[in-house]
Amino acid sequence: MATPSIDKHALDSFHAHLSQSKRVLALLGAGLSASSGLPTFRGAGGLWRSHDSISLATPEAFAADPSLVWHFYNYRRHMALQAQPNPAHYALAELARKLPGFQCLSQNVDGLSQRAEHPPDQLQLLHGTLFELKCASRRCDYHETNFTDPVVPALAIPTGGVDPTSNEARREAAAAQDKGQDLDISDVKVPIPSISTKDLPQCPKCNAHLLRPGVVWFGESLPASVLKNVDDFIDADAGIDLIIVIGTSAKVYPAAGYIDEAREKGARVCVVNMDTNDAPASGWAEGDWLFQGDAATVVPELLKPVIGEIKAKV
Repeated sequence: MATPSIDKHALDSFHAHLSQSKRVLALLGAGLSASSGLPTFRGAGGLWRSHDSISLATPEAFAADPSLVWHFYNYRRHMALQAQPNPAHYALAELARKLPGFQCLSQNVDGLSQRAEHPPDQLQLLHGTLFELKCASRRCDYHETNFTDPVVPALAIPTGGVDPTSNEARREAAAAQDKGQDLDISDVKVPIPSISTKDLPQCPKCNAHLLRPGVVWFGESLPASVLKNVDDFIDADAGIDLIIVIGTSAKVYPAAGYIDEAREKGARVCVVNMDTNDAPASGWAEGDWLFQGDAATVVPELLKPVIGEIKAKV
C-alpha cells in the first residue's frame, strides 16, 4: 500500500510551529515500529496465537509455568533483535539530541529506540522493555540490561529444521492431524519443550530465584519513576509547546490523559497514524495536525527543520 502524500500546507504549518517549540512531548506506540517488521503482541503469526498472549503476561503465569513464559518472551526478544530501528526511531533520537526540552513516553518494549541510541534520560518506558531482566523476587533488587539471544542456551531457537514457535511448525502439525476435515491453523497447538528451572535465567545476586523479563505484566503497577518523570515534565512552569502522538490510538490511560494535560499546558497536538479514525480520546481541537502514513516515512519529514536529513543506517 502506498504511503499517502503529506499535505504541504499542513506540513509547512507544523514546521513553523516545531521550529519555535522549546518543550515537546511525544507518545510512542506500536505503529512506530511497524516498518521494522515486528509481529504485534496479539497479532496473527507464530505459535503464540494458539496460546492466549495475555494469559502468558502475568505474574501468576510465570509462577505456574516459567518455562512456557520464558519461551514466549525469548521468542519476542529474538524477533525484536532480528528487526532493525527504522528512520522514525533515528529521527526521534536525533531530535532528543538537538532539543534538550524533548521527552518521549514509549509504550513499546521492543528495544528499537534504545538501539537507535535515543538518549536514555529522554526516553521513558511505560511498559518496561524485553531487554531488561530482573529478579522475580520482590525482596531482591537485581536487574540488568541484556541483549543476548538466546537469553540462555536452553532457550535457543533452532537455526536448522523447523522452529517450534513458527507457523511452519503448526502447518506441519496440521498436515499430520488432517484427516479430511478443515483445520484452522490458529487452533493447532505444537508442543513446546519444557525446560528445567535450573536451565532458565537465574538471579546472580540472591542465587535463589529466577530472572524474569523486565516488562510490566497485567495486574502490575506501571513504573512509578516513569510516571513521576512525565508528570514533572508536564507540570513544569515552562509549559509545553507540542505533543506528538505516533503510532498509537492513545485511548488507554494513563497515556491518553497526557494529551489533555499537554493541551492545558499550551501544547498543540500532532497525530501520526495509518488509521485516520484514531483520534485522541478527547477528540480533535482547532489547530491539531493529523498526518496519515507510515511513521518511518512521515516522522523524519516532520522533524527535518530541526534534525536535517536522516541517513539510512545498516
